[in-house]
Parts: sequence; structure tokens; C-alpha cells
Amino acid sequence: MPQIRERTEGCWAWVVLVASLVTQGLTLGFPTCAGIFFTELQHEFQASNSETSWFPSILTAMLHAGGPLCSVLVGRFGCRVTVMLGGVLASLGMVASSFCYTLSQFYLTAGFITGLGLCFSFQATITVLGFYFSRRQALANALASVGVSLGITLWPLLSRYLLEDLGWRGTFLVFGGVFLHCCVSGAILRPVATSLAPETIEGPLPPSKTLAPGCLTACGRTIRSYLAFDILWHNAGYRVYTLGVMWMVLGLVLPHVFLVPYALWHGVDEHRAALLVSIIGFSNIFLRPMAGLVAGRQNFAGYRKYLFSLATLLSGLASLVCAASADFRVLVVYCLVSSVSTSGIGALLFQVLMDIVPMDRFSSALGLFTILESISILISPPLAGFVLDTTTNFSYLFYMSSFFLISAALFMGGSFYALQKKEKKGREVKAEGTIPEVAPERNLIVEGTDGSEKRPCTEIVYVTSV
Repeated sequence: MPQIRERTEGCWAWVVLVASLVTQGLTLGFPTCAGIFFTELQHEFQASNSETSWFPSILTAMLHAGGPLCSVLVGRFGCRVTVMLGGVLASLGMVASSFCYTLSQFYLTAGFITGLGLCFSFQATITVLGFYFSRRQALANALASVGVSLGITLWPLLSRYLLEDLGWRGTFLVFGGVFLHCCVSGAILRPVATSLAPETIEGPLPPSKTLAPGCLTACGRTIRSYLAFDILWHNAGYRVYTLGVMWMVLGLVLPHVFLVPYALWHGVDEHRAALLVSIIGFSNIFLRPMAGLVAGRQNFAGYRKYLFSLATLLSGLASLVCAASADFRVLVVYCLVSSVSTSGIGALLFQVLMDIVPMDRFSSALGLFTILESISILISPPLAGFVLDTTTNFSYLFYMSSFFLISAALFMGGSFYALQKKEKKGREVKAEGTIPEVAPERNLIVEGTDGSEKRPCTEIVYVTSV
């Protein structure tokens, strides 16, 4: 039944914005505190660095890969139910993980179940903002992203405080109660007033005699709705951006997972090591909204992809500085520079995708994009753990992170520039060329709306890919 959703920016919309801010802090901010428990989990399960690294990788990968399933739930049950379901799943995962005695059980509970619950809550709150805001949507998204910064600031401090008093099992049990606050935020997301379009009542269709082809067609239609493989095949800009982000993510998540163990390994006090992640989050409170507002300006539309490449390059250079010295003051400078780069990456990540693909296919393009991105997120920490087990030197992790980030930035920037030059050259050739007389079938005819007038017109060229 088709529905026309009426967007509103009344008083309740700002209440929904606060709920979205809190939910983003609870969900997207949580993986940044995984490094606080890294050493404790190693001792508890007698595991290597690579084995322990699977916990944050599975958690973060599910936080991104569950997007298509979240879209199905939102379409079927609405944003309110999806957010509350996510809060329940995340809570159950944390509570169950506090009773785990094997790593495989811990992967399932703290990684898979909790990550999937966080995905449902986070992505559904992002979706509901589009229903409540229209003119101020860019401002709403920028303000809601402050929740991520608050989460990055508070989660490490809370984790360190609880870990000292309760141990990791008691801390995860408390986290189970904290995630139930997603249900409170979800209850605030009351459905937007809707008006139904006229409905045509038709009789039941006769049973199809070709069931198998019909099922295949339905499956193909579903895949096309949520995973844009056709755009990946035909749109060169989408291919470049997707491959570049996949390569970038291999290095982007490493500092956030291993920054605290790296500082502890070099003799930094535990509280000061936990403070490093909070510095990144506190800086993002101010930088992320500013970056979001700048990214939303129309005069930056043609340069967003280059700004994204520049932010990635800056993040890679910052990792080089971190690898060169583990002095606390150097690490603080690294956190500040990393805050600037990650704010730019976070503000531009989906905005650049909107510039590359048509908006009517953005949802399906985003679904495939997040799944491919989650593959890199899943691989990166265990790969870094393997390197750490082999070399026993944390500095190599930051060198590896810098290599992935810098090479991804150069690849995306150079490829986008080459595609832009090719597109510009193609437009110039079309503008200067004439229609040859030997090919009359390319002449275009324009017919008036009343069907009474027909006249020839010049050829029109539509650019469908970047």
C-alpha cells in the first residue's frame, strides 16, 4: 500500500533528534572502548593478539553489515520497533558474554549478537531523521553526530572505571543494562503522521504455473532493492569509491583498536592511556558538526571527493607520527590530528556516495557499500594481530595503517581526477561534434505536448556515471 510520509519539523522532531543523539552515542561510540579490555581478555582466555582481535572486528563488522537486514525490518515494522529490538539484542549479547568461558562463545555473544543489535538501533535512528526533518536535514544529521563524539569520549572513561572495580565480566554485565537505554530512545520515535494514497483494489491473481521463474524474479528484485550490483558494474565512480574505502578501512580502524595497548606497552599510565581515546571523542564533539555543515554546502559539491581523499591522507600521515614516537605528548598531538581527519571522513563518507550514485538508488548502493566495507573491518584487526604476534612490535601496526590510508587516498584522488578529465573531454567532443548526414537515425525529433508540432533539435547527452 503506497504511503506519502508528511515530514514535520515541529517540537517533537527535536525530541527525536535528542533520542537519535543518545542512540548514536550508545552504539557507534561503543567499539572505541574495545581496546580497554584487550589485555584482560588475552589473560582470561589465554589467547594471542590475533585471536583476541576478532572480538572488535566482528562487533564493528556486524555494526555495518547488518544494514540491509535493518532496512527490511524498518520497512516491515517501522523505526521504533527496530531501535527497541536492537537495544534488546545488544543487551542480551553483553549479558551473555559476561558468562562466556571460551572465545568462540565470546565471538557469538559480544561480537555477533551485540554488533547486530547496535546496527539495528543506529541505522534505524538515522533513517527516522529523514522522516522528521526536510529543510534542516543537514543540520539535524550534524547535531545527531555529536552523540558519536560523546560516546567516544565517555565509553573509555566508564570502561576503565568499571574495569578496576568489577572486572571485565561485571563491566559487560553493566553494559547490558546501559544498552537497554536504546529501548527508551526507541520508544520516543513515534511514527510520523502519514496520509495514504488512493488504493486500487484488485482481485486475487490466479496461481502462477511457472513458480520457479517467479521466485527467481522476486529474489532478483529483492537483491536489486537492497544491493546495487548493477551500479557497481556500470558506475566507474562507485567502483573507485567502494574499492578505495575498502582499502582505507583496513588501516583506519587499527589505531582505535590498538592505541591503548600501544601506549601501555610503552609504559604510559593506564588512566592516561584511556584518556587518549577520550581526547579523540571530545575533539569530535566540536569538529564533527562543523565538518558536517561544511560538507553539506552546495559550493563544495564538486570537491567533496577530493576533500575526502585529503582527510584520508591526513589520517595516514598522523599514523606515521604515532609510529615514530610513543611519548604521551606525541600521542596527544596524534589524537588531535586524528580527530580532524576522522571528522572529515565521517562527515563526507556518505555524502560523497550521494554525489556519485542517483538518489533513487542510494539505499541499495548504501547496502552493498556497507557490506563490502564490513569485510575490510572484519579482516583488519585480526591481520594486525597476526603482524603483532609475528613481530612483537606495535610500531609496525601504525606503519601498516599509514600504508593503507595513504595508498587509498592517492588511489581515490588520482582515479577521481582521471574520471573527471575523461568526462570533461567527452563533453567537449560532444559539444564540438556535429551529427553526420550518413547517420540519420541519430536525429532527434521533439513533439509538442498537443501533438501538433514536430521539429528537429540538437542531440542531448546524459551523463549517468562519474
